[in-house]
Amino acid sequence: MSYWKEWIAKEEERLRQQDNWRILPSNQGTAPGRIVQNANHKILSFASNDYLGLAHHPAVIEQAQQALKTYGTGSTGSRLLTGNSKILTELERALAVWKGTEAALVFPSGYHVNISVLAAVTTELSHIFSDAANHASIIDGCRLSRAKTFIYRHNDLDHLRQLLAASVGADRRFIVTEGVFSMDGDVAPLPDLLDLAEEYEAVVVLDDAHGTGVMGIKGRGTLAAFQLQSDNVWQIGTLSKAVAAQGGFVAGPRSLIDYLVNKARAFIFSTGLNPAAAGAALEAIHIAQEEEWRREHIQRGAESLRQGLKDLGYHVFASGILATPIVPVLIGSNTETLKVAQALWDQDIYAPAIKPPTVPPGTSRLRLAVSAAHHEEDIARTLAAFRRIKDDLVGFDGTK
Repeated sequence: MSYWKEWIAKEEERLRQQDNWRILPSNQGTAPGRIVQNANHKILSFASNDYLGLAHHPAVIEQAQQALKTYGTGSTGSRLLTGNSKILTELERALAVWKGTEAALVFPSGYHVNISVLAAVTTELSHIFSDAANHASIIDGCRLSRAKTFIYRHNDLDHLRQLLAASVGADRRFIVTEGVFSMDGDVAPLPDLLDLAEEYEAVVVLDDAHGTGVMGIKGRGTLAAFQLQSDNVWQIGTLSKAVAAQGGFVAGPRSLIDYLVNKARAFIFSTGLNPAAAGAALEAIHIAQEEEWRREHIQRGAESLRQGLKDLGYHVFASGILATPIVPVLIGSNTETLKVAQALWDQDIYAPAIKPPTVPPGTSRLRLAVSAAHHEEDIARTLAAFRRIKDDLVGFDGTK
């Protein structure tokens, strides 16, 4: 055996013993937001982040095809060399208008944004204050920066205030939070958080990947849902969820965007976003603003699912101040979470098991995401499946 194969085999065995070894799902194709084709089965899916149900929308597909014909299959280089096509600048203008900012900058992915923005704006004397429930890309961005990072308890502004008050000698302060937390389904208390940031002269870096398109009037995001606007909030988002395309963006003051063009390494040293993705995103942004019924439908479906699961005795995370499409069901151990996920799969329902390191040990859960494509009968069918699991799964104690 090669020397490296031995330590890989040992690590695999360790993860398998913890029921924490991952494999790629065998999906053979998808339909809009709600159906996964697997072998001879059509599986009802609550795993997709296609919140608005636009991934297969005819107009979105048409605009992607048109961009493909006009601009080709790739951007052919960095935005600073050959990759700065007209459609990307159009997308950035549309994003800035949608988000109510002076400008925006598009990256190849949301992960690219989070690993490069904090590194670009910090020095070794800077302090970052990051919510404990933040996404892995934010964690990696903090690690890649030169700043000292402080972790505050999830949505605990008293703890954040203590850390800010003890922050001595920092040349710059940044509070980093998700708008809608991807695994807890709650929202950041942005009004109070922004007040705290202004008191301590900190910039708020708001990752609104799961709020963009879903929250606020015209889907402008979590900041808009609270009717807030501030130059001291830099909005980060993705085009791969409600916008149903691919890519990431930063929206904020023009001076910030110009600075990032010069300093954000993941922007400078990556090929520009694929034109077809940009075309799809432009059309999806238009639809997201015009079709308010999609957000209303999501809200009704998520609330029905959340309340139905609570009535069955499941431990469902509270959505908090504002309702979101994410409905997490806490099970606890990896083993029991996988059992429940498999029991749902056996009833042709896909609700993925979320395990460490995505969530803290002992808090494994099922994460259900409601889409505008889901039907009322989908919710009823899923609740019936959860009821059968509670009654039939031997040894299951994941309800509270």
